[in-house]
Amino acid sequence: MSDGENGPEIDPHAQPSGTGCVECDATGGWWFHLRRCAACGHIGCCDSSPGQHATHHARDAGHPILTSFEPGEDWFFDDRDGTVSHGPVLAGPRHHPADQGTPGPTDRVPQDWQRRLH
Repeated sequence: MSDGENGPEIDPHAQPSGTGCVECDATGGWWFHLRRCAACGHIGCCDSSPGQHATHHARDAGHPILTSFEPGEDWFFDDRDGTVSHGPVLAGPRHHPADQGTPGPTDRVPQDWQRRLH
């Protein structure tokens, strides 16, 4: 998965669905790190987060390529075989706002958040 090899799993023009995990925001949950669907821009929480929404989306929607939505990270992950590689530049923003807490959102993170990670 490198530049020029974009299949239907990657749409460089898909806009991110927001600045936080769609499902956590809808339910009042929180996340550790955020991941972005390379096919449709869905933002979900990572597998260390309580909800693990990014991987659920990847499998339920048949969108196997995820990328980080964290500042300073630009890797792509293929959920089918676990490979990590580089990919094309996606439509911005490329990460959540730099002032957004990690974990986040800050006002919903429980005091014992570290014990709740997977």
